[in-house]
Formats: sequence, structure tokens, C-alpha cells
Amino acid sequence: MNAPAPAPAPLRVGLVGYGLAGSVFHAPLVSATEGLVLDTVVTSDPGRAAQAREAYPDVRIAATADELLAQSPAPDLIVIASPNKTHVPLATAALTAGIPVVVDKPLAATAAEARELAALAERTGTFLSVFQNRRWDNDFLTLRRLLADGELGEVQRFESRFERWRPQLKGGWRESGAPEEIGGLLYDLGSHVVDQALVLFGPVVRVYAETDVRRPGAEADDDTFIALTHASGVRSHLYVSATTAQLGPRFRVLGSRAGYVKYGLDPQEGALREGLRPGDPERAWGEEPEHLWGRLGSGESPLTGGGTPVKTAPGDYPAYYAAVAAALHDGGPAPVTALEAAHCLDVLEAARRSSRDGVSVDL
Repeated sequence: MNAPAPAPAPLRVGLVGYGLAGSVFHAPLVSATEGLVLDTVVTSDPGRAAQAREAYPDVRIAATADELLAQSPAPDLIVIASPNKTHVPLATAALTAGIPVVVDKPLAATAAEARELAALAERTGTFLSVFQNRRWDNDFLTLRRLLADGELGEVQRFESRFERWRPQLKGGWRESGAPEEIGGLLYDLGSHVVDQALVLFGPVVRVYAETDVRRPGAEADDDTFIALTHASGVRSHLYVSATTAQLGPRFRVLGSRAGYVKYGLDPQEGALREGLRPGDPERAWGEEPEHLWGRLGSGESPLTGGGTPVKTAPGDYPAYYAAVAAALHDGGPAPVTALEAAHCLDVLEAARRSSRDGVSVDL
């Protein structure tokens, strides 16, 4: 009887950036994924380097991305979680070297740059994917199930809100108004809500947007509304804000048969910030309590108990890197492609033009 083939060695991952995205999302999720190992963290900040070593005692630290790219042997995967303006040059360098890449959203400042990266990946035969973790939010997974089952009938309007109450500026590149920084909520949280709308309802033919700078001293948009007309006829109304004193529903989806209303954000980010990790036997990952379940029905307000509670599917951020590992080991598809990111950037660029010129933009 033949012995089973030994499991392949874990793929060594180099993580560029150990700020919010790198430390809260990518490092924990990579480390929790079978077939991947966090090998190197790139940061020039001594405090962040110390935090990385404390959390991952076996990790190596590199001061620059050039050090990572010069490693021999090269990393099996590079994850780019550094500031937005570095995404394109770092991804270009990795792809040119034939190293598979995951890039945090937004992939680029423009759809043209995103398509150039997709073409480079195609020419070099190198894996490229974009981290759009909100496709694995609990509410989004639940809504996809409801739509697949026809529970809402023909969807007419999709309302999606990613709102926060942060009246004080935090500083940093995300709030910078310098164009090269690609800051502001349109490209930050807007990347999530637009991507979700495209996945649910398909291509967009018209975009209207209002982007505002509300907080004293702010430079980049912090209160933004985007209206999309999909080729399918669905209208998406998307809100991203840091200035919302009373939060609206995360989703309100209105169909010919029923509506679905869901309040509250997926719990996975909060769990990761608290230091919890997928696979903890004492806590079911991505689960939320019953009082936060959304409601499905017609003619009544969910705030007064109307509609039927719908159990929220568990959120599943680990599924993203599991799909990345499977693609690298077995040649499967990327969980999110660069061309999908380009379609999202088409919409974001149109939204910026719409707000600037006060017009609707046809795509």
C-alpha cells in the first residue's frame, strides 16, 4: 500500500506594511490559513516591528520592500498592505519578478493602472488578486443567499451604508487631500460598497455622486453618497461617512416581493482588533447574536418588530486567503481579480467626476 503523499511545504508570505491593514487584517488571516506561513513583515517603524515580533515570534523583519524582493529564495507570495500610493509600483515590481501578489484595495488610483497590472500579470503568468474582504461579511453572505433563493422577488433598490461617527480627525495619509495619496472615503470605504453592488447586481451604466468635506481641518471627502444605475435596472444608493451621528441600516434592499433590512457591522473586524483569531475553539468565528439579525418582510418597520428575523450567515474572512492558497497550490482562480477591481475603479472615477462637475456620468 502506497504511503500518502507528503503535504506541500507552506507558502512563505512577505507582508509589506504593518499598519491597520497589515496588523489587523492580513497578518492574522495569513497566519490562520493552512498552507500559508507569515515569513517576513516589511516595516521601517521600530514600534511596529516590535509588535510584529511579539505577535509572530518566528517572523523576519525587513526595513524596505526592496529587501523583501531581494530575498533568495524569493517569497512565494507578497501581500501589499502599505499606503495606497505604493500599491502600483510595488505590485509592478513583484509581478515583474514573477512573484504572486495580493494587493489591498484600492488596487490603484485609476482603472487604467489596474488594467495595466492585470495585463502585466497575464504576460508574466503571475498570480494577482485584490483583497476585498467585505465580500465575506456576514450580512453580504446572507443577502446573497436571499437573492439566490428569490426571497425578495425582483430587486428594485439596494441601499448600503458604511457609516461611522468620528468627528475628530485621526491624521495620516487616509485623510490627506494630496491626489497622490489616494485618500478620502470614496476610495476607502467606497471601494467596498461599490464592489459589493457590482457583485450583487452587475455592471453599471450611470453614476451620480456627492462628495463632501465636513469636518473642520479635513482635506479629503468624509461624507459621500453614490447613486448607481445598473444595466439590470437595479438602482444602488451607497453611503460612506465618518460624520454620521445616527447610523442608518447597513443594508435596506427593496424588492417586488419583500424587503430586507439589516443593522450593524460584521463582527470580524472588531474580533481581529481585539486579538481574536479564526479557529479559536471557544468562539464561533463570524457569528453574531440573534438580536442583530436582519428582518425580511413587507409593509412593516423592522424597528417595531415587523418582518421575519433572518439568521445571519457567519462572516468568513478566512475564505479569502484559503482561496488564495488553493489558487497558488492548485492553479485555481483568484478570489478577486484585477479586472474586477478595474470595474470598481471605473465607477469610483466616474463618481469623482460626477461630484466635481455636478452631473451624472454615463459608463
